Amino acid sequence: MTREDFLGRIAADAALATDFAAICDTGGRLQGTPSAERGFALMEERLSALGTVWNEPVPYAGWRCHEARLTDVATGRDLDCTPLLGAASTPVEGLLLDTLDCGRGAPGDVAGAAGRAVLARHEYPFSAQTIHRRVKLAAAQDAGASAFLIVQPEAGVGPVSGSSGRAGGEGIPALGISAEAGAVLAEGRRVRLTLLGSDHAATTPTLVLTMPGKGNDLVVLSAHLDGHPLGESAIDNATGLAAALCIARAVQPVAAQCERGLMVCIFGAEEWALAGSKVWLEQITLSRRQRMAVNINLDSIAGSPNLTALTSGFAKLGPFLTDAARKAGHGLRTHRPLMRNSDHANFADRQIPAARLIAGFNEPDSALRLLLTGADRREVVPMQQLREATVTAGALVWEAMTASPDAMMRIRGAV
Repeated sequence: MTREDFLGRIAADAALATDFAAICDTGGRLQGTPSAERGFALMEERLSALGTVWNEPVPYAGWRCHEARLTDVATGRDLDCTPLLGAASTPVEGLLLDTLDCGRGAPGDVAGAAGRAVLARHEYPFSAQTIHRRVKLAAAQDAGASAFLIVQPEAGVGPVSGSSGRAGGEGIPALGISAEAGAVLAEGRRVRLTLLGSDHAATTPTLVLTMPGKGNDLVVLSAHLDGHPLGESAIDNATGLAAALCIARAVQPVAAQCERGLMVCIFGAEEWALAGSKVWLEQITLSRRQRMAVNINLDSIAGSPNLTALTSGFAKLGPFLTDAARKAGHGLRTHRPLMRNSDHANFADRQIPAARLIAGFNEPDSALRLLLTGADRREVVPMQQLREATVTAGALVWEAMTASPDAMMRIRGAV
């Protein structure tokens, strides 16, 4: 099969849209909920049509929220909020705190935070200049803050979600709040904050389908399944899941003729500080990791027509991927510094060349600004955009599966 035939199969695959809708139908897929269970069952069913699927569960620090409430004391009004995943609890009666608006919430912005509820602004996550939410939360905690409130900047979409990264350790209560709630509290208000959660030991599935090639090495195609309960987790990451299924269907009849095979990995607990893929990579054998030639991680690949490969510091990986996209008639941007915003980072930490394919990088007006909110629903994903992104992702997979051994060694910087 030629590259053109392979990509033509992807472009003509009507199941891409069907799969995307079915994944969104399972809900937001918060890890540890029936919604996530439905999502994993769906993915296992779809992948099993292509070969034997192994479920390799791994532990992560589980957590459930029982109550989250933020009340403006002066008016008695409850404000729109959602807990950050895994955040520390308040006493049962809550905490009575004064708010302190720290603007962006960068580490240098939190002076005077001791004993207060710090407000910090949520930033567009996919920019070279972004300060991650957990960096801001850590700065507030180090400054002695009693609670952390991250403010969604756009009105009309409700509160912003995200992970606290606490993983059962020390922490402070942390909520995402809406732009409207942030406007009230920015004035400096007294609030009652109640966040009651419970930590527990938990496991997440890891679905693995391997299609051997002529050689021993494998291209790892990954996507995470878990999301947030506020919407359908459509961009993040039903887009990546549907594309992975589509590419796997195109690969299945030709894998045995390629230089290297394909391993499809569907991870959970990605939204929990990348815990699922991290533990899985730690637990598998060295020989399995040594077979991994490259990781192509699909995470939020629609929402903008522009795709970027985040290439994790591997100098030769960017040119390899842009050339693969060019051969298929598609453009592809690259960003070389390692960004720890999806599962590719854990592969890179193991010296496996890894790239995250993402839409909307450095485009704060794109639909990706709606991630982690209730507005991340299927309606914001144009199907033609998802199809074109899937074809581009397929071109990268094809090149990685068919490239010469020397070309793959160059990606690692070995030649």
